[in-house]
Amino acid sequence: MAPSMKLTDQDPAAVVAAIDHPTRQRDALELVDLMSEVTGEAPAMWGQIVGWGSYHYDYASGHSGDFCRVGFAPGKRRLSLYGLQDAPEAKPLLARLGKHTTGVGCVYLNKLADVDQGVLRQLIEVAWAHPRG
Repeated sequence: MAPSMKLTDQDPAAVVAAIDHPTRQRDALELVDLMSEVTGEAPAMWGQIVGWGSYHYDYASGHSGDFCRVGFAPGKRRLSLYGLQDAPEAKPLLARLGKHTTGVGCVYLNKLADVDQGVLRQLIEVAWAHPRG
């Protein structure tokens, strides 16, 4: 991971409170509650990513590091959700999620209202249960 995605001592609540877009801030607060409930853990900041848990990865290139197991970044244009695509059960859930796009490691949402909240919860649950690293 890039140095900007390393664990920091920033306060996730302060980061979320500083979001100036009302919908993005409300969505971030809902994601903090949902991910905290599903994981049973408190969030931490991984650069600009609000994340839960951690795992160690080793790439074939020799690069290694640590990253959060699940998390999100409340960007200016959309929410980026991390760690939700890797479990085998994720693909059929993503098909039922609602309006979203995916990238190499992210699920992108314009806003939480665009997706089925029950399916999002299931995605987080299977991602959290999926072994990483």
